[in-house]
Amino acid sequence: MDEVDAATFESEVLASPVPVVVDFWAPWCKPCAAIEPHLTALAEEWGARARLVRVNVDEEPGLSSRYGVLSLPTVILFAGGEPKATVHGAQPRARFEREFDPHL
Repeated sequence: MDEVDAATFESEVLASPVPVVVDFWAPWCKPCAAIEPHLTALAEEWGARARLVRVNVDEEPGLSSRYGVLSLPTVILFAGGEPKATVHGAQPRARFEREFDPHL
């Protein structure tokens, strides 16, 4: 999973021609680690329809603040440069599918 930061967020996420799922996470966050296999598997299934990247909130507090990330994990799908769907917390894979698939 690729990391993005404030310097690359616009080009990698907002200007992307395909939807981008952004996992806001932190290395110390156990629920973040718990959902990583779900997100990785979904990214493989999505193939070229979407990308999956992540933002380390400890290193990028400005991005976290900009998108209202108040708890971890927070996963936001961006399409056309705008947030379209958000999932908070360690949720089952089906929840990510239900929220994100309509935007892909």
